[in-house]
Amino acid sequence: MRRQIFTEDHETFRATVRTFLDKEVLPHYEQWEKDGIVSREVWLAAGRQGLLGLAVEEEHGGGGNPDYRYSAVLAEEFGRAYAAGFAIGLHNDMIGPYLTSLATEEQKRRWLPGFCDGSIVTAIAMTEPGAGSDLQRIRTTAEDHGDHWVLNGSKTFISNGINADLVIVVARTTPEGGARGLSLLVVERGMAGFERGRNLDKIGQKSQDTAELFFNDVRVPKENLLGELDGAFLHLMTNLAQERVTIAVAAVAGAERLLEITTRYVKEREAFGRPLAKLQHVRFEIAEMATECAVARAFLDRCVEEHASGTLDAVHASMAKWWATELQKRVADRCLQLHGGYGYMTEYPIAKAFTDGRVQTIYGGTTEIMKEIIGRSLLA
Repeated sequence: MRRQIFTEDHETFRATVRTFLDKEVLPHYEQWEKDGIVSREVWLAAGRQGLLGLAVEEEHGGGGNPDYRYSAVLAEEFGRAYAAGFAIGLHNDMIGPYLTSLATEEQKRRWLPGFCDGSIVTAIAMTEPGAGSDLQRIRTTAEDHGDHWVLNGSKTFISNGINADLVIVVARTTPEGGARGLSLLVVERGMAGFERGRNLDKIGQKSQDTAELFFNDVRVPKENLLGELDGAFLHLMTNLAQERVTIAVAAVAGAERLLEITTRYVKEREAFGRPLAKLQHVRFEIAEMATECAVARAFLDRCVEEHASGTLDAVHASMAKWWATELQKRVADRCLQLHGGYGYMTEYPIAKAFTDGRVQTIYGGTTEIMKEIIGRSLLA
Protein backbone atom coordinates (compact mmCIF):
# COMPACT_ATOMS: atom_id res chain seq x y z
CA MET A 1 0.00 0.00 0.00
CA ARG A 2 1.22 3.46 -0.86
CA ARG A 3 1.91 5.59 2.20
CA GLN A 4 0.36 9.05 2.19
CA ILE A 5 1.63 10.75 5.32
CA PHE A 6 4.89 12.12 3.92
CA THR A 7 5.44 14.94 1.44
CA GLU A 8 8.27 15.41 -1.05
CA ASP A 9 10.09 17.50 1.56
CA HIS A 10 9.94 14.63 4.04
CA GLU A 11 11.37 12.25 1.46
CA THR A 12 14.18 14.69 0.66
CA PHE A 13 14.96 14.75 4.38
CA ARG A 14 14.91 10.94 4.38
CA ALA A 15 17.61 10.93 1.71
CA THR A 16 19.70 13.25 3.89
CA VAL A 17 19.32 10.91 6.87
CA ARG A 18 20.32 7.87 4.82
CA THR A 19 23.41 9.66 3.54
CA PHE A 20 24.32 10.61 7.10
CA LEU A 21 23.92 7.01 8.26
CA ASP A 22 26.04 5.71 5.38
CA LYS A 23 28.80 8.25 5.96
CA GLU A 24 28.90 9.04 9.67
CA VAL A 25 27.32 6.09 11.51
CA LEU A 26 27.47 2.69 9.84
CA PRO A 27 31.22 2.71 8.98
CA HIS A 28 32.06 3.31 12.64
CA TYR A 29 29.35 1.23 14.29
CA GLU A 30 31.38 -1.94 14.80
CA GLN A 31 34.08 0.01 16.62
CA TRP A 32 31.48 1.76 18.79
CA GLU A 33 30.07 -1.64 19.70
CA LYS A 34 33.52 -2.73 20.86
CA ASP A 35 34.03 0.54 22.75
CA GLY A 36 30.61 0.39 24.40
CA ILE A 37 29.94 4.01 23.46
CA VAL A 38 29.52 6.16 20.36
CA SER A 39 32.05 8.91 19.67
CA ARG A 40 31.35 12.50 20.57
CA GLU A 41 32.24 13.37 16.99
CA VAL A 42 29.07 11.76 15.63
CA TRP A 43 26.98 14.07 17.81
CA LEU A 44 28.81 17.06 16.38
CA ALA A 45 28.41 15.67 12.86
CA ALA A 46 24.66 15.30 13.42
CA GLY A 47 24.56 18.89 14.62
CA ARG A 48 26.38 20.11 11.50
CA GLN A 49 23.92 18.18 9.34
CA GLY A 50 20.93 19.77 11.09
CA LEU A 51 19.62 16.50 12.52
CA LEU A 52 19.53 17.69 16.15
CA GLY A 53 16.85 19.95 17.55
CA LEU A 54 14.53 19.69 14.57
CA ALA A 55 11.69 21.32 16.53
CA VAL A 56 13.83 23.84 18.43
CA GLU A 57 13.31 27.49 17.53
CA GLU A 58 15.75 28.85 14.96
CA GLU A 59 16.82 31.62 17.34
CA HIS A 60 18.25 28.91 19.62
CA GLY A 61 20.04 27.06 16.81
CA GLY A 62 17.37 24.52 15.90
CA GLY A 63 15.47 23.63 12.77
CA GLY A 64 12.41 25.61 13.78
CA ASN A 65 10.10 22.93 12.39
CA PRO A 66 7.60 21.38 14.82
CA ASP A 67 6.28 18.91 12.22
CA TYR A 68 6.69 15.56 13.99
CA ARG A 69 6.80 13.71 10.69
CA TYR A 70 10.44 14.73 10.25
CA SER A 71 11.22 13.04 13.56
CA ALA A 72 9.30 10.00 12.36
CA VAL A 73 11.49 9.84 9.25
CA LEU A 74 14.60 9.98 11.44
CA ALA A 75 13.24 7.21 13.70
CA GLU A 76 12.35 5.02 10.72
CA GLU A 77 15.77 5.27 9.12
CA PHE A 78 17.68 4.63 12.34
CA GLY A 79 15.26 1.80 13.11
CA ARG A 80 15.84 0.20 9.70
CA ALA A 81 19.60 0.51 10.15
CA TYR A 82 19.47 -0.94 13.69
CA ALA A 83 21.66 1.97 14.79
CA ALA A 84 19.96 2.68 18.12
CA GLY A 85 23.33 2.91 19.85
CA PHE A 86 23.48 6.49 18.64
CA ALA A 87 20.47 7.65 20.67
CA ILE A 88 19.46 10.56 18.49
CA GLY A 89 15.77 9.83 19.06
CA LEU A 90 16.19 10.01 22.82
CA HIS A 91 17.90 13.39 22.45
CA ASN A 92 15.45 14.89 19.93
CA ASP A 93 12.09 13.36 20.71
CA MET A 94 12.16 12.41 24.35
CA ILE A 95 14.30 15.10 25.94
CA GLY A 96 13.88 17.90 23.42
CA PRO A 97 10.20 18.51 24.26
CA TYR A 98 11.03 19.03 27.94
CA LEU A 99 13.47 21.79 27.01
CA THR A 100 11.31 23.48 24.39
CA SER A 101 8.09 23.41 26.40
CA LEU A 102 9.29 23.81 30.00
CA ALA A 103 12.56 25.77 29.92
CA THR A 104 12.61 29.46 30.70
CA GLU A 105 14.06 31.84 28.16
CA GLU A 106 17.25 32.01 30.21
CA GLN A 107 17.50 28.21 30.29
CA LYS A 108 16.89 28.00 26.56
CA ARG A 109 19.72 30.43 25.89
CA ARG A 110 22.02 28.34 28.08
CA TRP A 111 21.19 24.88 26.83
CA LEU A 112 19.53 24.80 23.43
CA PRO A 113 22.37 26.01 21.18
CA GLY A 114 24.59 23.17 22.45
CA PHE A 115 21.66 20.76 22.26
CA CYS A 116 21.34 21.58 18.57
CA ASP A 117 25.01 21.65 17.56
CA GLY A 118 25.86 18.40 19.36
CA SER A 119 28.19 19.86 21.97
CA ILE A 120 25.62 19.09 24.70
CA VAL A 121 24.46 15.47 24.88
CA THR A 122 21.37 14.88 27.01
CA ALA A 123 19.82 12.19 29.17
CA ILE A 124 16.81 11.81 31.42
CA ALA A 125 17.21 10.02 34.77
CA MET A 126 13.99 8.56 36.08
CA THR A 127 14.52 4.84 36.73
CA GLU A 128 16.05 3.80 40.07
CA PRO A 129 17.21 0.41 41.36
CA GLY A 130 13.91 0.07 43.22
CA ALA A 131 11.63 2.16 41.01
CA GLY A 132 10.86 1.81 37.34
CA SER A 133 7.46 2.80 36.06
CA ASP A 134 6.09 3.40 39.57
CA LEU A 135 6.92 7.05 40.20
CA GLN A 136 5.66 6.90 43.77
CA ARG A 137 8.65 4.71 44.68
CA ILE A 138 11.27 7.24 43.58
CA ARG A 139 13.70 7.83 46.44
CA THR A 140 16.08 10.43 44.97
CA THR A 141 15.53 13.60 46.99
CA ALA A 142 16.18 17.29 46.51
CA GLU A 143 16.17 19.44 49.65
CA ASP A 144 15.50 23.16 49.43
CA HIS A 145 18.52 25.14 50.68
CA GLY A 146 17.47 28.62 49.73
CA ASP A 147 19.27 29.47 46.50
CA HIS A 148 19.93 25.83 45.56
CA TRP A 149 18.74 22.26 45.93
CA VAL A 150 20.82 19.50 47.51
CA LEU A 151 20.31 16.37 45.44
CA ASN A 152 20.90 12.85 46.77
CA GLY A 153 20.14 9.48 45.25
CA SER A 154 20.96 7.15 42.38
CA LYS A 155 19.55 6.21 39.01
CA THR A 156 20.12 3.22 36.75
CA PHE A 157 19.61 2.12 33.13
CA ILE A 158 20.21 5.70 31.98
CA SER A 159 20.72 5.93 28.21
CA ASN A 160 23.50 8.35 27.20
CA GLY A 161 24.59 8.12 30.83
CA ILE A 162 28.32 8.33 30.12
CA ASN A 163 28.24 10.88 27.30
CA ALA A 164 25.58 13.12 28.81
CA ASP A 165 26.47 16.72 29.60
CA LEU A 166 22.96 17.61 30.78
CA VAL A 167 20.77 15.21 32.74
CA ILE A 168 17.12 15.86 33.60
CA VAL A 169 16.71 14.20 37.00
CA VAL A 170 13.37 13.23 38.50
CA ALA A 171 13.67 13.94 42.22
CA ARG A 172 11.38 14.15 45.22
CA THR A 173 11.00 17.76 46.37
CA THR A 174 7.97 17.22 48.62
CA PRO A 175 8.61 14.16 50.83
CA GLU A 176 4.97 13.24 51.42
CA GLY A 177 3.69 14.20 47.99
CA GLY A 178 3.74 10.76 46.38
CA ALA A 179 3.88 10.98 42.59
CA ARG A 180 2.73 14.58 42.92
CA GLY A 181 5.77 15.57 44.98
CA LEU A 182 8.34 15.17 42.21
CA SER A 183 10.22 17.82 40.26
CA LEU A 184 12.62 17.93 37.31
CA LEU A 185 16.10 19.22 38.10
CA VAL A 186 18.79 19.69 35.47
CA VAL A 187 22.21 18.41 36.53
CA GLU A 188 25.16 19.46 34.39
CA ARG A 189 28.52 17.82 33.75
CA GLY A 190 31.09 18.88 36.33
CA MET A 191 28.75 19.56 39.22
CA ALA A 192 30.41 18.41 42.44
CA GLY A 193 28.96 15.15 43.75
CA PHE A 194 27.60 14.04 40.37
CA GLU A 195 29.27 10.71 39.56
CA ARG A 196 28.82 8.10 36.87
CA GLY A 197 28.97 4.42 37.68
CA ARG A 198 29.38 1.49 35.34
CA ASN A 199 28.70 1.58 31.66
CA LEU A 200 26.28 -1.32 31.94
CA ASP A 201 26.92 -4.53 29.98
CA LYS A 202 23.76 -5.31 28.01
CA ILE A 203 22.83 -8.20 25.72
CA GLY A 204 22.23 -5.77 22.86
CA GLN A 205 22.72 -2.17 21.78
CA LYS A 206 26.32 -2.47 22.92
CA SER A 207 27.31 0.96 21.59
CA GLN A 208 24.63 2.73 23.62
CA ASP A 209 26.23 4.01 26.84
CA THR A 210 23.70 2.95 29.45
CA ALA A 211 24.92 3.83 32.92
CA GLU A 212 24.35 4.14 36.63
CA LEU A 213 24.33 7.72 37.95
CA PHE A 214 24.97 8.83 41.52
CA PHE A 215 24.14 12.14 43.19
CA ASN A 216 25.90 12.84 46.48
CA ASP A 217 25.00 16.23 47.95
CA VAL A 218 24.92 17.79 44.49
CA ARG A 219 24.22 21.53 44.72
CA VAL A 220 21.75 22.24 41.93
CA PRO A 221 21.05 25.98 41.43
CA LYS A 222 17.42 27.03 41.75
CA GLU A 223 17.57 28.27 38.16
CA ASN A 224 18.02 24.63 37.06
CA LEU A 225 14.48 23.68 38.08
CA LEU A 226 12.77 22.64 34.86
CA GLY A 227 9.05 23.35 34.74
CA GLU A 228 6.86 23.68 37.82
CA LEU A 229 7.89 22.77 41.35
CA ASP A 230 6.31 19.38 42.15
CA GLY A 231 5.10 19.28 38.55
CA ALA A 232 7.19 16.38 37.24
CA PHE A 233 4.32 13.89 37.15
CA LEU A 234 2.26 16.05 34.80
CA HIS A 235 5.31 16.97 32.73
CA LEU A 236 6.29 13.31 32.32
CA MET A 237 2.77 12.22 31.40
CA THR A 238 2.51 15.00 28.82
CA ASN A 239 5.69 13.97 26.99
CA LEU A 240 5.39 10.19 27.16
CA ALA A 241 3.08 9.95 24.13
CA GLN A 242 5.82 11.22 21.82
CA GLU A 243 8.40 8.91 23.37
CA ARG A 244 6.16 5.90 22.87
CA VAL A 245 5.07 6.64 19.32
CA THR A 246 8.73 7.26 18.36
CA ILE A 247 9.73 3.86 19.76
CA ALA A 248 6.84 2.32 17.81
CA VAL A 249 7.96 3.99 14.58
CA ALA A 250 11.46 2.54 14.95
CA ALA A 251 10.03 -0.87 15.85
CA VAL A 252 7.85 -1.24 12.76
CA ALA A 253 10.63 0.02 10.50
CA GLY A 254 12.97 -2.50 12.11
CA ALA A 255 10.50 -5.34 11.60
CA GLU A 256 10.00 -4.39 7.96
CA ARG A 257 13.75 -4.39 7.41
CA LEU A 258 14.12 -7.86 8.92
CA LEU A 259 11.35 -9.10 6.65
CA GLU A 260 13.18 -7.70 3.60
CA ILE A 261 16.45 -9.37 4.64
CA THR A 262 14.77 -12.70 5.32
CA THR A 263 12.69 -12.68 2.14
CA ARG A 264 15.87 -12.26 0.13
CA TYR A 265 17.63 -14.96 2.17
CA VAL A 266 14.96 -17.65 1.68
CA LYS A 267 14.99 -17.01 -2.07
CA GLU A 268 18.73 -17.66 -2.19
CA ARG A 269 19.25 -20.34 0.46
CA GLU A 270 18.65 -23.92 -0.67
CA ALA A 271 17.53 -26.97 1.29
CA PHE A 272 16.77 -30.41 -0.16
CA GLY A 273 17.83 -29.19 -3.58
CA ARG A 274 15.59 -26.16 -3.87
CA PRO A 275 15.29 -22.64 -2.41
CA LEU A 276 13.68 -22.34 1.00
CA ALA A 277 11.10 -20.05 -0.59
CA LYS A 278 9.66 -23.08 -2.42
CA LEU A 279 8.59 -24.65 0.88
CA GLN A 280 4.98 -23.89 1.78
CA HIS A 281 5.76 -23.39 5.47
CA VAL A 282 8.35 -20.72 4.63
CA ARG A 283 5.94 -18.96 2.28
CA PHE A 284 3.28 -18.96 4.98
CA GLU A 285 5.73 -17.51 7.53
CA ILE A 286 6.68 -14.70 5.14
CA ALA A 287 3.02 -14.08 4.28
CA GLU A 288 2.02 -13.83 7.94
CA MET A 289 4.84 -11.44 8.83
CA ALA A 290 4.21 -9.26 5.77
CA THR A 291 0.54 -8.99 6.67
CA GLU A 292 1.26 -8.20 10.32
CA CYS A 293 3.74 -5.49 9.32
CA ALA A 294 1.30 -3.98 6.82
CA VAL A 295 -1.52 -3.82 9.38
CA ALA A 296 0.78 -2.34 12.03
CA ARG A 297 2.08 0.20 9.54
CA ALA A 298 -1.43 1.40 8.68
CA PHE A 299 -2.33 1.98 12.33
CA LEU A 300 1.01 3.56 13.16
CA ASP A 301 0.88 5.97 10.21
CA ARG A 302 -2.47 7.15 11.54
CA CYS A 303 -0.90 7.67 14.98
CA VAL A 304 1.95 9.66 13.42
CA GLU A 305 -0.56 11.86 11.60
CA GLU A 306 -2.54 12.45 14.77
CA HIS A 307 0.57 13.23 16.80
CA ALA A 308 1.76 15.66 14.13
CA SER A 309 -1.58 17.46 14.43
CA GLY A 310 -1.53 17.35 18.24
CA THR A 311 -4.46 14.97 18.68
CA LEU A 312 -2.82 11.65 19.62
CA ASP A 313 -3.83 10.56 23.12
CA ALA A 314 -1.89 8.49 25.63
CA VAL A 315 -4.05 5.42 25.10
CA HIS A 316 -3.45 5.14 21.36
CA ALA A 317 0.24 5.93 21.83
CA SER A 318 0.36 3.02 24.31
CA MET A 319 -1.43 0.77 21.81
CA ALA A 320 1.10 1.67 19.14
CA LYS A 321 4.05 1.12 21.45
CA TRP A 322 3.11 -2.29 22.75
CA TRP A 323 1.84 -3.67 19.46
CA ALA A 324 4.76 -2.44 17.36
CA THR A 325 7.48 -3.54 19.76
CA GLU A 326 5.95 -6.96 20.33
CA LEU A 327 5.67 -7.29 16.56
CA GLN A 328 9.35 -6.43 16.16
CA LYS A 329 10.29 -9.02 18.79
CA ARG A 330 8.12 -11.66 17.13
CA VAL A 331 9.41 -10.93 13.62
CA ALA A 332 13.04 -10.99 14.80
CA ASP A 333 12.51 -14.42 16.37
CA ARG A 334 10.79 -15.89 13.32
CA CYS A 335 13.31 -14.41 10.88
CA LEU A 336 16.19 -15.79 12.92
CA GLN A 337 14.54 -19.22 12.81
CA LEU A 338 14.23 -19.04 9.04
CA HIS A 339 17.96 -18.27 8.83
CA GLY A 340 18.72 -21.47 10.73
CA GLY A 341 22.20 -21.72 12.22
CA TYR A 342 23.37 -18.66 10.32
CA GLY A 343 20.82 -16.57 12.16
CA TYR A 344 22.62 -17.35 15.40
CA MET A 345 25.93 -16.04 14.09
CA THR A 346 26.74 -12.47 15.09
CA GLU A 347 28.14 -11.59 11.66
CA TYR A 348 24.61 -11.91 10.26
CA PRO A 349 22.45 -8.80 10.76
CA ILE A 350 19.54 -10.91 11.95
CA ALA A 351 21.43 -11.95 15.10
CA LYS A 352 22.28 -8.37 16.00
CA ALA A 353 18.70 -7.28 15.35
CA PHE A 354 17.44 -10.08 17.61
CA THR A 355 19.44 -8.84 20.61
CA ASP A 356 19.31 -5.10 19.86
CA GLY A 357 15.55 -5.03 19.41
CA ARG A 358 14.70 -7.02 22.52
CA VAL A 359 14.72 -3.97 24.79
CA GLN A 360 12.02 -2.25 22.74
CA THR A 361 9.25 -3.93 24.74
CA ILE A 362 10.87 -2.74 27.98
CA TYR A 363 12.05 0.85 27.80
CA GLY A 364 9.62 3.71 27.38
CA GLY A 365 7.17 1.67 29.46
CA THR A 366 6.92 -2.12 29.34
CA THR A 367 4.28 -3.95 27.35
CA GLU A 368 2.53 -4.75 30.62
CA ILE A 369 2.38 -1.06 31.58
CA MET A 370 1.01 -0.20 28.12
CA LYS A 371 -1.76 -2.77 28.54
CA GLU A 372 -2.53 -1.38 32.01
CA ILE A 373 -2.93 2.13 30.59
CA ILE A 374 -5.22 0.87 27.85
CA GLY A 375 -7.22 -1.35 30.21
CA ARG A 376 -7.77 1.41 32.75
CA SER A 377 -9.07 3.72 30.03
CA LEU A 378 -11.63 1.13 28.94
CA LEU A 379 -12.68 -0.12 32.36
CA ALA A 380 -12.56 3.01 34.51
